[in-house]
Amino acid sequence: MATSCSRRLTTGLTTSISSVQSHSVNRPQSISLTIRRRNHHINPPPRLLLVPSSITPRFITRRRTIESLSPPPEKRSSYRSAIKNPGVCGYAIGENEVERSSSHVVVDHVGTAEIVVWAAATAAFGVGNRVMYKLALVPLKQYPFFLAQLSTFGYVAVYYTILYIRYRAGTVTDAMLSVPKPPFLIVGILEALAAASGMAAAANLSGPSTTVLSQTFLIWQIFFSIIFLRRRYSVNQILGCTLVALGVIVSVASGSGAAHSLKEAGVFWILLMVLSFFLQGAGTVLKEVIFIDSQKRLKGASLDLFIVNSYGSAFQAICIALLLPFLSKLWGIPFNQLGSYLKDGAVCFLNIGTLTKGCDGAPFLPLLFVIVNIGYNIALLRLLKLSTAVVSCLASTISVPIAVFLFTMPLPYLGVASSLPTGFMGGTIILVLGMILYSWTPQGANSSHTDTVIPSPPPT
Repeated sequence: MATSCSRRLTTGLTTSISSVQSHSVNRPQSISLTIRRRNHHINPPPRLLLVPSSITPRFITRRRTIESLSPPPEKRSSYRSAIKNPGVCGYAIGENEVERSSSHVVVDHVGTAEIVVWAAATAAFGVGNRVMYKLALVPLKQYPFFLAQLSTFGYVAVYYTILYIRYRAGTVTDAMLSVPKPPFLIVGILEALAAASGMAAAANLSGPSTTVLSQTFLIWQIFFSIIFLRRRYSVNQILGCTLVALGVIVSVASGSGAAHSLKEAGVFWILLMVLSFFLQGAGTVLKEVIFIDSQKRLKGASLDLFIVNSYGSAFQAICIALLLPFLSKLWGIPFNQLGSYLKDGAVCFLNIGTLTKGCDGAPFLPLLFVIVNIGYNIALLRLLKLSTAVVSCLASTISVPIAVFLFTMPLPYLGVASSLPTGFMGGTIILVLGMILYSWTPQGANSSHTDTVIPSPPPT
């Protein structure tokens, strides 16, 4: 590729790889690029297709050839959609496929502003999700298991309805629906087992103890990203994630006797809760793998996130249904009484009939929780699709201390407000410093330490 706008690209020209080294030094992969040159003084030449050879991380074995390409009329619109606003002498991803020596990943330049917007939306919905869950349990305080099953089975109908609408509108294609289903089955199994083990452990652990152990979720996501996605994290990113987890622990669990509670809980329940977050971390990273793999299968098209939500939720619901006898026992509900329990819970949820004493606030509060929870799941998956599982986890983690702060305010239906933990301010400062450190990239890191930088996320 030419190093300045004044250099001319000629059809049929064979160039040495040294002329494009400045653009490929950070991309040790085989990619296909579409070149577009802008010239304000003469008519623009036809677009050229740069067909590079296989490039390894350490050396280059072939030379690149520039060939002119005049796309047929029926494909011009797809070529236009593949070009993401290249600069005057810039380049754009045309095929959106990158091959590595050990795995296939997809590279696309997602705008930082879009990632920030969805990260903020994820954090906001995360706060609303935590607050509304507590408010929803005010009328359903006798039926928390009903609310859990409503979230599991009811959302399958909601997601598939949205998926059908998007399919009829042409947003979802037959090719998207034909992607392999086994990965979604694995996601459903992992999330169902995570829910079951988490419920069992939470019944024997205090709230602050659960908050402390939940920070292992971030550790597992980093671990699985390294193993399955071949990611390498810089020192400041690892340290930033550590500070975020520490900040949450200090801001939420300080002064609450969490350490003492963990000692009293027993090793088994602690390990079971850690296993729950281990399974959740594996499921989240697997969703990211699904998005990346779909780019190759769909030839650059992006898999609709409602396909992931719908199939994953359906398989999770099937697994939860098989585990209902075990789960109902954890909640103290005999399995032979589960039917009447769910029926009474539905009556209280709808707030109809004569047996609704103590169900004040229904159905408004539970429905508001359902809406916010669906928005949170969509925003979280959208952020994961734009960035990485670790970034989505960090955005979700921010909501924990914010929700704790909101609970100190006189919210309706909750009665007396709670007091802030003793280390709340200090923990929040640590958390913010961790986020800044994770986002900070040292000057020159892209040119001298490219092996420690997270690869580009999958495209939108």
